Amino acid sequence: MIAVTGASGHLGQLVIEQLLQKVPANQVIAIVRSPDKAQGLAAKGVQVRKGDYNAPATLDAAFQGVQKLLLVSSSEVGQRARQHQAVVDAAKKAGVKLLAYTSILKADTSGVSLAAEHLTTEKAIRASGIPFVFLRNGWYLENYTENLGPALQHGVLMGAAKDGRIAAATRADFAAAAVAVLTTPGHEGRGYELGGDQPFTMAELAAEVARQAGKPVAYNDLPAEAYEKTLLSFGLPPPMAQVLVSADQGIARGDLDERSGDLSRLIGRPTTPLSGAVAAGLKSRV
Repeated sequence: MIAVTGASGHLGQLVIEQLLQKVPANQVIAIVRSPDKAQGLAAKGVQVRKGDYNAPATLDAAFQGVQKLLLVSSSEVGQRARQHQAVVDAAKKAGVKLLAYTSILKADTSGVSLAAEHLTTEKAIRASGIPFVFLRNGWYLENYTENLGPALQHGVLMGAAKDGRIAAATRADFAAAAVAVLTTPGHEGRGYELGGDQPFTMAELAAEVARQAGKPVAYNDLPAEAYEKTLLSFGLPPPMAQVLVSADQGIARGDLDERSGDLSRLIGRPTTPLSGAVAAGLKSRV
Protein backbone atom coordinates (compact mmCIF):
# COMPACT_ATOMS: atom_id res chain seq x y z
CA MET A 1 0.00 0.00 0.00
CA ILE A 2 1.29 3.45 -1.01
CA ALA A 3 -0.08 6.51 0.77
CA VAL A 4 0.24 10.19 -0.14
CA THR A 5 -0.43 12.99 2.34
CA GLY A 6 -1.83 16.29 1.15
CA ALA A 7 -3.38 14.32 -1.69
CA SER A 8 -5.93 16.98 -2.60
CA GLY A 9 -3.26 19.67 -3.08
CA HIS A 10 -1.65 20.64 -6.38
CA LEU A 11 1.34 18.30 -6.06
CA GLY A 12 -0.49 15.52 -4.24
CA GLN A 13 -3.15 15.25 -6.92
CA LEU A 14 -0.50 14.92 -9.61
CA VAL A 15 1.30 12.21 -7.63
CA ILE A 16 -1.93 10.22 -7.24
CA GLU A 17 -2.74 10.67 -10.93
CA GLN A 18 0.67 9.36 -11.98
CA LEU A 19 0.68 6.56 -9.40
CA LEU A 20 -2.51 5.24 -10.94
CA GLN A 21 -0.60 4.74 -14.19
CA LYS A 22 1.84 2.44 -12.37
CA VAL A 23 -0.11 0.54 -9.71
CA PRO A 24 -3.71 -0.62 -9.17
CA ALA A 25 -6.00 1.92 -7.53
CA ASN A 26 -6.68 -0.40 -4.60
CA GLN A 27 -3.00 -0.08 -3.61
CA VAL A 28 -3.16 3.72 -3.37
CA ILE A 29 -4.29 5.69 -0.31
CA ALA A 30 -5.03 9.41 -0.53
CA ILE A 31 -4.66 11.11 2.85
CA VAL A 32 -6.47 14.43 3.02
CA ARG A 33 -7.67 16.86 5.65
CA SER A 34 -11.21 16.96 4.22
CA PRO A 35 -12.32 13.68 2.61
CA ASP A 36 -15.47 15.40 1.31
CA LYS A 37 -13.24 17.37 -1.06
CA ALA A 38 -11.58 14.24 -2.46
CA GLN A 39 -14.58 12.42 -3.89
CA GLY A 40 -13.00 12.56 -7.33
CA LEU A 41 -10.15 10.39 -6.06
CA ALA A 42 -12.55 7.96 -4.39
CA ALA A 43 -14.41 7.64 -7.70
CA LYS A 44 -11.18 6.36 -9.26
CA GLY A 45 -10.98 3.55 -6.74
CA VAL A 46 -8.43 5.23 -4.50
CA GLN A 47 -8.92 4.73 -0.78
CA VAL A 48 -9.46 8.17 0.79
CA ARG A 49 -8.58 8.58 4.46
CA LYS A 50 -8.75 11.56 6.76
CA GLY A 51 -5.35 12.70 8.02
CA ASP A 52 -4.70 16.10 9.57
CA TYR A 53 -1.16 17.21 10.43
CA ASN A 54 -2.65 19.10 13.38
CA ALA A 55 -4.57 16.09 14.72
CA PRO A 56 -2.08 13.23 15.33
CA ALA A 57 -4.83 10.74 16.23
CA THR A 58 -6.14 10.95 12.67
CA LEU A 59 -2.69 10.06 11.36
CA ASP A 60 -2.52 6.87 13.42
CA ALA A 61 -5.65 5.62 11.69
CA ALA A 62 -4.68 6.96 8.25
CA PHE A 63 -1.36 5.09 8.19
CA GLN A 64 -2.67 1.64 9.11
CA GLY A 65 -1.37 -0.91 6.61
CA VAL A 66 0.76 1.66 4.76
CA GLN A 67 4.10 0.35 3.51
CA LYS A 68 5.33 3.36 1.56
CA LEU A 69 4.42 6.93 2.49
CA LEU A 70 4.97 10.19 0.67
CA LEU A 71 4.95 13.12 3.09
CA VAL A 72 4.07 16.19 1.04
CA SER A 73 5.32 19.10 3.09
CA SER A 74 2.74 21.26 4.82
CA SER A 75 1.91 24.67 3.35
CA GLU A 76 1.76 26.27 6.80
CA VAL A 77 5.15 27.98 7.08
CA GLY A 78 6.18 28.24 10.72
CA GLN A 79 4.12 25.18 11.70
CA ARG A 80 5.82 22.63 9.48
CA ALA A 81 8.40 21.20 11.90
CA ARG A 82 5.73 20.38 14.49
CA GLN A 83 3.28 19.05 11.91
CA HIS A 84 5.86 16.92 10.15
CA GLN A 85 7.09 15.47 13.46
CA ALA A 86 3.54 14.23 14.07
CA VAL A 87 3.60 12.47 10.70
CA VAL A 88 6.99 10.89 11.38
CA ASP A 89 5.85 9.64 14.81
CA ALA A 90 2.67 8.14 13.36
CA ALA A 91 4.57 6.55 10.46
CA LYS A 92 6.99 4.88 12.86
CA LYS A 93 4.12 3.64 15.03
CA ALA A 94 2.41 2.19 11.93
CA GLY A 95 5.54 0.35 10.79
CA VAL A 96 5.92 2.25 7.51
CA LYS A 97 8.76 0.69 5.48
CA LEU A 98 9.69 3.75 3.37
CA LEU A 99 9.10 7.43 4.03
CA ALA A 100 9.67 9.83 1.14
CA TYR A 101 9.63 13.54 1.95
CA THR A 102 9.30 16.58 -0.33
CA SER A 103 12.09 18.78 1.00
CA ILE A 104 13.82 21.80 -0.56
CA LEU A 105 16.85 22.02 -2.84
CA LYS A 106 20.13 21.97 -0.88
CA ALA A 107 18.25 21.78 2.42
CA ASP A 108 21.44 21.34 4.45
CA THR A 109 23.29 24.33 2.98
CA SER A 110 20.60 26.70 1.65
CA GLY A 111 20.21 30.12 3.22
CA VAL A 112 16.60 30.45 2.02
CA SER A 113 14.35 30.94 5.05
CA LEU A 114 12.09 28.05 4.03
CA ALA A 115 15.00 25.61 4.28
CA ALA A 116 15.20 25.59 8.08
CA GLU A 117 11.96 23.70 8.67
CA HIS A 118 12.76 21.27 5.87
CA LEU A 119 16.15 20.48 7.39
CA THR A 120 14.56 20.01 10.82
CA THR A 121 12.14 17.52 9.24
CA GLU A 122 14.93 15.66 7.47
CA LYS A 123 16.75 15.31 10.80
CA ALA A 124 13.58 14.03 12.47
CA ILE A 125 13.11 11.43 9.74
CA ARG A 126 16.71 10.26 10.05
CA ALA A 127 16.35 10.02 13.83
CA SER A 128 13.18 7.91 13.49
CA GLY A 129 15.04 5.02 11.91
CA ILE A 130 12.46 4.70 9.13
CA PRO A 131 14.07 4.02 5.73
CA PHE A 132 13.77 7.33 3.86
CA VAL A 133 14.17 9.19 0.61
CA PHE A 134 14.53 12.98 0.51
CA LEU A 135 13.09 14.60 -2.60
CA ARG A 136 14.77 18.00 -2.42
CA ASN A 137 12.55 19.86 -4.83
CA GLY A 138 13.59 23.08 -6.51
CA TRP A 139 11.18 25.88 -7.36
CA TYR A 140 8.00 25.14 -9.28
CA LEU A 141 7.90 26.72 -12.73
CA GLU A 142 4.26 27.44 -11.97
CA ASN A 143 5.40 29.88 -9.26
CA TYR A 144 6.23 32.15 -12.18
CA THR A 145 3.93 31.07 -15.00
CA GLU A 146 0.55 30.67 -13.30
CA ASN A 147 0.09 34.40 -12.69
CA LEU A 148 1.51 36.24 -15.67
CA GLY A 149 -1.35 38.75 -15.85
CA PRO A 150 0.35 41.57 -13.90
CA ALA A 151 3.60 41.15 -15.84
CA LEU A 152 1.76 41.40 -19.15
CA GLN A 153 -0.34 44.32 -17.95
CA HIS A 154 2.56 46.38 -16.64
CA GLY A 155 5.34 45.05 -18.88
CA VAL A 156 7.57 44.17 -15.97
CA LEU A 157 8.55 41.29 -13.67
CA MET A 158 10.02 42.39 -10.35
CA GLY A 159 12.35 40.64 -7.96
CA ALA A 160 15.63 40.75 -6.11
CA ALA A 161 17.29 37.71 -7.66
CA LYS A 162 19.97 39.60 -9.60
CA ASP A 163 21.36 37.29 -12.30
CA GLY A 164 21.05 34.12 -10.23
CA ARG A 165 19.85 31.01 -12.01
CA ILE A 166 16.73 29.06 -11.06
CA ALA A 167 16.61 25.32 -11.74
CA ALA A 168 12.82 25.21 -11.74
CA ALA A 169 10.64 22.37 -13.00
CA THR A 170 6.92 21.77 -13.22
CA ARG A 171 4.86 20.19 -10.46
CA ALA A 172 4.25 17.29 -12.82
CA ASP A 173 8.01 16.74 -13.12
CA PHE A 174 8.44 16.67 -9.34
CA ALA A 175 5.40 14.41 -9.02
CA ALA A 176 6.98 11.98 -11.49
CA ALA A 177 10.12 11.84 -9.33
CA ALA A 178 8.03 11.00 -6.28
CA VAL A 179 6.26 8.24 -8.18
CA ALA A 180 9.60 6.84 -9.32
CA VAL A 181 10.94 6.47 -5.78
CA LEU A 182 7.64 5.01 -4.56
CA THR A 183 7.37 2.38 -7.29
CA THR A 184 10.97 1.31 -8.03
CA PRO A 185 13.63 -0.16 -5.70
CA GLY A 186 17.01 1.18 -4.66
CA HIS A 187 16.25 4.65 -3.33
CA GLU A 188 16.47 4.08 0.44
CA GLY A 189 18.81 6.45 2.22
CA ARG A 190 19.15 8.75 -0.78
CA GLY A 191 18.73 12.51 -0.97
CA TYR A 192 17.98 13.70 -4.49
CA GLU A 193 18.70 17.30 -5.49
CA LEU A 194 15.89 17.93 -7.97
CA GLY A 195 15.96 20.76 -10.47
CA GLY A 196 15.16 21.51 -14.08
CA ASP A 197 17.64 20.71 -16.84
CA GLN A 198 17.95 24.31 -18.02
CA PRO A 199 18.29 26.83 -15.17
CA PHE A 200 17.28 30.37 -16.15
CA THR A 201 17.56 33.91 -14.83
CA MET A 202 14.63 36.21 -14.15
CA ALA A 203 15.70 38.30 -17.13
CA GLU A 204 15.52 35.21 -19.34
CA LEU A 205 12.08 34.42 -17.94
CA ALA A 206 10.88 37.93 -18.79
CA ALA A 207 12.34 37.65 -22.29
CA GLU A 208 10.56 34.32 -22.89
CA VAL A 209 7.23 35.72 -21.69
CA ALA A 210 7.69 38.73 -23.97
CA ARG A 211 8.61 36.53 -26.93
CA GLN A 212 5.57 34.28 -26.60
CA ALA A 213 3.09 36.98 -25.65
CA GLY A 214 4.27 39.42 -28.30
CA LYS A 215 4.38 42.15 -25.68
CA PRO A 216 7.29 43.94 -24.01
CA VAL A 217 8.12 42.45 -20.61
CA ALA A 218 11.34 43.30 -18.78
CA TYR A 219 12.85 42.20 -15.49
CA ASN A 220 13.30 44.95 -12.92
CA ASP A 221 15.81 43.88 -10.29
CA LEU A 222 15.35 45.70 -6.98
CA PRO A 223 17.34 45.87 -3.76
CA ALA A 224 15.87 43.42 -1.23
CA GLU A 225 14.35 46.15 0.97
CA ALA A 226 12.71 47.87 -1.99
CA TYR A 227 11.32 44.56 -3.25
CA GLU A 228 9.84 43.79 0.16
CA LYS A 229 8.21 47.24 0.33
CA THR A 230 6.75 46.70 -3.13
CA LEU A 231 5.29 43.32 -2.15
CA LEU A 232 3.78 44.84 0.99
CA SER A 233 2.25 47.62 -1.09
CA PHE A 234 0.49 44.94 -3.14
CA GLY A 235 -1.16 43.69 0.07
CA LEU A 236 0.98 40.63 0.74
CA PRO A 237 1.17 39.70 4.44
CA PRO A 238 4.61 40.55 5.88
CA PRO A 239 5.61 36.89 6.51
CA MET A 240 4.89 35.96 2.88
CA ALA A 241 6.73 39.02 1.59
CA GLN A 242 9.74 38.06 3.70
CA VAL A 243 9.66 34.49 2.35
CA LEU A 244 9.67 35.76 -1.26
CA VAL A 245 12.51 38.19 -0.60
CA SER A 246 14.54 35.49 1.13
CA ALA A 247 13.94 33.17 -1.84
CA ASP A 248 15.18 35.80 -4.30
CA GLN A 249 18.24 36.46 -2.17
CA GLY A 250 18.84 32.71 -2.23
CA ILE A 251 18.51 32.68 -6.01
CA ALA A 252 21.13 35.42 -6.21
CA ARG A 253 23.47 33.25 -4.10
CA GLY A 254 22.83 30.15 -6.22
CA ASP A 255 20.75 28.30 -3.61
CA LEU A 256 18.06 27.39 -6.17
CA ASP A 257 20.41 26.48 -9.02
CA GLU A 258 21.15 22.79 -9.58
CA ARG A 259 23.09 20.86 -12.23
CA SER A 260 23.10 17.28 -10.89
CA GLY A 261 20.59 15.94 -13.42
CA ASP A 262 18.93 13.90 -10.64
CA LEU A 263 15.42 14.90 -11.70
CA SER A 264 15.65 13.97 -15.37
CA ARG A 265 17.38 10.69 -14.48
CA LEU A 266 14.66 9.77 -11.98
CA ILE A 267 11.80 10.51 -14.36
CA GLY A 268 13.52 9.04 -17.41
CA ARG A 269 13.03 12.08 -19.65
CA PRO A 270 14.08 15.72 -19.95
CA THR A 271 12.36 18.11 -17.58
CA THR A 272 9.76 20.54 -18.91
CA PRO A 273 11.53 23.53 -20.49
CA LEU A 274 10.80 27.12 -19.52
CA SER A 275 9.23 27.70 -22.94
CA GLY A 276 6.70 24.93 -22.36
CA ALA A 277 5.69 26.22 -18.94
CA VAL A 278 5.31 29.78 -20.23
CA ALA A 279 3.18 28.53 -23.12
CA ALA A 280 0.93 26.64 -20.69
CA GLY A 281 0.68 29.68 -18.44
CA LEU A 282 -0.30 31.96 -21.33
CA LYS A 283 -2.79 29.42 -22.68
CA SER A 284 -4.52 29.18 -19.29
CA ARG A 285 -5.25 32.92 -19.49
CA VAL A 286 -7.15 32.62 -22.76
